[in-house]
Amino acid sequence: MKRFRATFIIWLRDMKRYFRDHSRIVGSLASPIIFIFILGVGLGSSLRFGGAAAGLDYKTFIFPGILGMTVLFAGVFSAVSIVWDREFGFLKEMLVAPVSNWSIALGKVLSGATIASFQGVIILMLAPFAGIHLTPWMLVRLLPLMFVVSFSMTGMGIVFATRLKSMQGFQMIMNFIMMPMFFLSGAMFQLSQAPRWMDTLARIDPLTYGVDAMRAIMVTDLPSRFSIYTDVAAGRGISALMLTVAVAAFGRQV
Repeated sequence: MKRFRATFIIWLRDMKRYFRDHSRIVGSLASPIIFIFILGVGLGSSLRFGGAAAGLDYKTFIFPGILGMTVLFAGVFSAVSIVWDREFGFLKEMLVAPVSNWSIALGKVLSGATIASFQGVIILMLAPFAGIHLTPWMLVRLLPLMFVVSFSMTGMGIVFATRLKSMQGFQMIMNFIMMPMFFLSGAMFQLSQAPRWMDTLARIDPLTYGVDAMRAIMVTDLPSRFSIYTDVAAGRGISALMLTVAVAAFGRQV
């Protein structure tokens, strides 16, 4: 019980910090809104996007990708709290406390995944403006999937945060990693006609499977790249791997 109590306390601490920072909540909505309503409308009208389904609105096509971008950035950057805690000495206090590294890592991953999922839910409220009408059955499938993607992205951020010593270094390295992940995931364009080298990189991109699954649920007129079972299995596997590596990374902080 002590292990799970420590996990809950770490999760609760991060959640309180998040909901008390109103500017962070509002600021996290800026990029998705710009991508959907400015880039989506601008590129859609310029490219006259039809995709695999003729007449498909470009905003509709990119909406699942923007949802994936939201949980990617929110999940990864929630791990910056580890760098912050290290600078102020709180991380060392957690590591020398009589709790396991597993409890600490799980608490951090769960809090980041919860925050990213919450921001994803906010973006889902914009779905009608992108031409997507969500049904209860869609939400039943989307919400757990979104949490799995958030979990894996947060785990990845934590793995890097345990190795980087400064806020500036973390932000630079993660931006360098996240932008290729976002664009290679198929969030902004279809990968079916992409060159072979890009297709290969997309297949090893963890975000690809989350975006593909969310698009398969929300945009039924467009054939998915992989089966929903493949996407979910990949998401669960990546989540388990990232949690395992995060636990090992915390063990090296002592």
